[in-house]
Amino acid sequence: MKRILAKSTLREFWDKYPDSEQYLKTWYDTAMNSKWNNPNDVKNIYANASILKNGRVVFNIKGNTYRLIVKFNFEYELAFIRFIGSHAEYDKIDADNI
Repeated sequence: MKRILAKSTLREFWDKYPDSEQYLKTWYDTAMNSKWNNPNDVKNIYANASILKNGRVVFNIKGNTYRLIVKFNFEYELAFIRFIGSHAEYDKIDADNI
């Protein structure tokens, strides 16, 4: 990815939930150093990721303790953080439209 918007969202989350920090940093570094052209490329690295409509992918963070939803624009190599939260918080949102 050329750009992930916004790393500050991840940082704010791991400041609040320190047990997520290393997992989110690893995800960020992996995403920044990957050439993902489509959702299948993401699944090759993150087999447990869930592919949703509209370019969204759900990542399980820290053994599914947390959920991260990212909306990808593969053509422009952009990743937009749409949601990060606990599994319980994830269950309360519409992941396809957030």
